[in-house]
Amino acid sequence: MYSESMEEQKEKILVVDDDLGIREMLQEYLSGNGYDVSSVADGIEMEQYLVDHVADLVILDLMLPGEDGLTLARKLKSRSKQPIIILSARGDDIDRIVGLEVGADDYLAKPFNPRELLARVRAVLRRQDNFTPIAVTSQHDQYQFNGFKLNFTSHCLTKDGQDVQLTSGEFNLLRIFAEHPNRVLNRDFILELLKGYERMPFDRSIDVRVTRLRRKIENDPSTPLFIRTVWGEGYLFSPQGKAQ
Repeated sequence: MYSESMEEQKEKILVVDDDLGIREMLQEYLSGNGYDVSSVADGIEMEQYLVDHVADLVILDLMLPGEDGLTLARKLKSRSKQPIIILSARGDDIDRIVGLEVGADDYLAKPFNPRELLARVRAVLRRQDNFTPIAVTSQHDQYQFNGFKLNFTSHCLTKDGQDVQLTSGEFNLLRIFAEHPNRVLNRDFILELLKGYERMPFDRSIDVRVTRLRRKIENDPSTPLFIRTVWGEGYLFSPQGKAQ
């Protein structure tokens, strides 16, 4: 079952893993680094915990008894913006891509270095803290950010009412960014999503499109604020148009 710290001011992390050794290790390590950590063994206990508690971050094992981690991640994201880091002994690209597609904020393969997990925990929580929903509004057929309006129906972008000319490839890429704000997206993940809009996207085309898109939406493309490069990881779309 779960255990819980009494220090309410700390950011709360829920570990969901059927491996008792991993639960105990993460509780000790993350608690020692300033977090209020609780742990459960499966999806049923996770749901019971979340009825009465709030978790700032869920660290979710992929292979669980009963409902698997992907199913649980999909449920969590369908009802809230719950930050999630998936852990899995299956490190295949397709598992990582599927994990990100269902809404996970990050994915780490087992075995892992606790220090790397700690760095990812801090990054996810930092992005969550810097997210300001007031600056961004979205509707079923459009997405607004910092004076821009992206219309999914007419496939057009405007800035303060003025048209911004985009190619179909640039529009598709911006749409993906708009649907996944304040998250680092790697090229594999972007490629998988582009396949829903295009027949044959290819890896280098993403970098070319990002460069062209920056020229059209950034005040200074050489110092981008909307579409930022996260070196070694991918790209992050910041709809607020400011560094995080």
